[in-house]
Amino acid sequence: MELDDAYANAAYIDGAEAYPDKWAGLAATFRERTTCEIDLPYGERERERFDLFHPRRLAKGVVIFVHGGYWLRFDKSYWSHLAAGPLAHGWAVAMPSYDLCPNVRITDIGQQIARAIDVIAARVPGPVRLTGHSAGGQLVARLAHLDRVENVVPISPVADIAPLMKTSMNKDLRIDKAEARAESPMHLPVPKLPATVWVGAEERPVFLEQAEALAKRWDAAHVVEPGLHHFNVVEGLADPQSPLTMTVVS
Repeated sequence: MELDDAYANAAYIDGAEAYPDKWAGLAATFRERTTCEIDLPYGERERERFDLFHPRRLAKGVVIFVHGGYWLRFDKSYWSHLAAGPLAHGWAVAMPSYDLCPNVRITDIGQQIARAIDVIAARVPGPVRLTGHSAGGQLVARLAHLDRVENVVPISPVADIAPLMKTSMNKDLRIDKAEARAESPMHLPVPKLPATVWVGAEERPVFLEQAEALAKRWDAAHVVEPGLHHFNVVEGLADPQSPLTMTVVS
């Protein structure tokens, strides 16, 4: 398809095939040594579950991280280690799974994550901060208007999903013009809260362009982190002192 190469991340990252196993291993190890609750329900469906990581003291609030994978891949179990940064600053961290396309559509996933946010916010007192990567960046940007959300940090977000109609992924995503308009943060009202759009300097041009466009649309802070690509740009969340973690928790 016309834009397949533009949205192909793995083809341009050395050792890309090793990343999923690396993520899963780091996440599993982190869960073993952290106070956490696994597979808490936010709905009736099998994948409507979230993991909740607790800091050592009373939580300041909750950071919700929504994973990516083009709405087609992964679940919460790959990303647990990314809770380390916010946890060190006294924030609880919640990570939801969601149903994947083609079993559902992007609109349905957005509704699932909205329910997850409501359930998580009811469980953890205090403010809610949202961050998510790639497709997860689209989802948190889409839901920045929800109650108690006080800060949002989309990481490498797919801020306009319309171009994906020109990729082979759309056989499973099934995006049409109406959904592209309704679910693309670029075309929605600007959230009235602090926001930072984050992206790696070594990402594919389309992700750099979409991050810049969303930051301009929102009049938000825009960070292009040197030396990072689409697969390692989220790793800062595992480091309590990284610029990304500090942006999420400050």
